[in-house]
Amino acid sequence: MIIVTGAAGFIGSCLVGKLNNKGIRDIVIVDDFSRAEKSNNYTHKAYREKVERKELFNWLPAHAKDVEFIFHIGARTDTTEVNMSVFEELNIGYSKNIWTFCTAYGIPLVYASSAATYGDGSLGYDDSHDLVARLRPLNPYGVSKNEFDKWVLQQVSTPPVWYGLKFFNVFGPNEYHKGRMASVVFHAFNQIRTSGKVRLFRSHRPDYEHGKQMRDFIYVKDVLEALYFMYEHRQDPGIYNLGTGKARTFLDLVNSVFYALDLEPEIEFIDTPADIRDKYQYFTEAKMDKLRQAGYSKPFRSLEDGITEYVQAYLQSTRYY
Repeated sequence: MIIVTGAAGFIGSCLVGKLNNKGIRDIVIVDDFSRAEKSNNYTHKAYREKVERKELFNWLPAHAKDVEFIFHIGARTDTTEVNMSVFEELNIGYSKNIWTFCTAYGIPLVYASSAATYGDGSLGYDDSHDLVARLRPLNPYGVSKNEFDKWVLQQVSTPPVWYGLKFFNVFGPNEYHKGRMASVVFHAFNQIRTSGKVRLFRSHRPDYEHGKQMRDFIYVKDVLEALYFMYEHRQDPGIYNLGTGKARTFLDLVNSVFYALDLEPEIEFIDTPADIRDKYQYFTEAKMDKLRQAGYSKPFRSLEDGITEYVQAYLQSTRYY
């Protein structure tokens, strides 16, 4: 069986769908299933069993011999959360327990790290292990992800193969529940639907024009292809970036949403909220050489192609993957 944590969430639920599409049904989904608004993400998926997040480590010992692979996608992902103890429990301690279990029972592991570990980007976006200890994330979420990466690299005992994937800015279906943490594509679509225009953050730095802040945006279906590659590959363990390798501006993104709706762009600039202004990343771009060298050869969708599919095939009909 395959275990997917965070299976009620955005990327985790899409991963279960991807596995189903590959004919895999022997899946155990793990999450906090108390939020009704997330139920549509997994209700129509095929899986063997549903295990509450808090019960996983009570459940695992009796089923260890049946576990083939673990995708640990679940995490507290709120970048505005300031209570570090929440992250210490859910993003660090929980992940350490999964790592320890996989090591003890010889189970391959993929876990979700984040591009938030790179902080302001002053050290670049190279997924070399040598860089990890020097990184200074800008918020507690990023700190928690980097602390786990650091801990992993210190371990002498490891799963038979493991991958930590630094997700960049992922967008796509099944993020309806994410609220403020949903992608800019999702928010732009909803702003257009309600007001006919999109609000973007002003630049508060002289070296960036308004709307010219840049991120590495990656469509969730490209993320799923890479995750499935890791499941099949099972070689070359390590921490890897997972973006497209090409930064694009927020103006490019918003214009693509308007064009997908066959509308002329109308954009208003607003101040970046004070609570995130000093933690805001103005540029991210994944260095993707390492994943390519490991044998991953599939192309990534352009920002325009990903947004067009997301808007027209999913958002306009509130469809799930």
